[in-house]
Amino acid sequence: MKTFKRNFITLAGICVALLISGCGEGNEQGNEEESEGVHVTTSFSILGDMIEQVVGDRGQVDYIVPIGEEPHEYEPVPSDFRNVSDSDVFYVNGMGLEEWLEKVVDNASDTPVVTVSEGITEIPLEGEEAPDPHAWLSPKNASYYIENIVTDLSERDPDGEDEYRANAEAYLEEIKELDQWIEEKVQDVPEDKRTIVISENAFKYFGEDYGFETEGIWEINSHEEGTSGQINRLIDIIQEKDLPALFVESTVDQRYMETVSDNSGVDIAGEVFTDAVGEEGSGAETYIDMIKHNAETFVNGLSGTN
Repeated sequence: MKTFKRNFITLAGICVALLISGCGEGNEQGNEEESEGVHVTTSFSILGDMIEQVVGDRGQVDYIVPIGEEPHEYEPVPSDFRNVSDSDVFYVNGMGLEEWLEKVVDNASDTPVVTVSEGITEIPLEGEEAPDPHAWLSPKNASYYIENIVTDLSERDPDGEDEYRANAEAYLEEIKELDQWIEEKVQDVPEDKRTIVISENAFKYFGEDYGFETEGIWEINSHEEGTSGQINRLIDIIQEKDLPALFVESTVDQRYMETVSDNSGVDIAGEVFTDAVGEEGSGAETYIDMIKHNAETFVNGLSGTN
């Protein structure tokens, strides 16, 4: 599997910047060379890695939200604005995750915006009609993402369809093996301990597919509050279920869960990845690696082998 090129771009100020971008005509040959192959921009690093595995050597893939930050309310800053307008397509997760970003692109660029989560059975946020957008956290949903990506790329670059589909087939085989590994691994967790507790209740899709209940201080990071009522509710659940472990996310302020840990007497067993792949050296630098890391962390913590 190819190592993902960790490029990222940012968009704030793009409307103004695009007004002057057409003035530099002295680099036409360079721009022509850069346009060879498909140029895809996407919203965040997890989608970026998936897309990179399909595109392979046939193009360029960039993403916007830097690793370590979450995409729900990311505020773009002026940098590399031309990447979006020069891209062939802008891929988003959808399900309300990047509404702010889609508006910026719609107002500033003619680049088409394509949702790559089409076909996934949505799970609603607790107490709301809006869907939880974190479908990628279950590898069982990966086939929807990959097929949507392949279909769109093949329409934009018909000459590359065979390559895209070959790359996708090999990638999905790896994900299938990962899925089977998780199915076996989770059997180590006692039935009465299968509850994942983190700050943002992002693992609903993973929980539904692998037999876990999930709880969070809040439902989604854009609703982040961390009130005493939310924290006390979670502490009550943890103590009632006698859970052995809690978890923190790489892109969320960990002080909230540390408060829960201190007041419940239950340790934080490890860090998991939800809205971004890991930094270099984390062992979670790709989508497959981060999903495997998450599963191992949950199993080790909840089975008492941590």
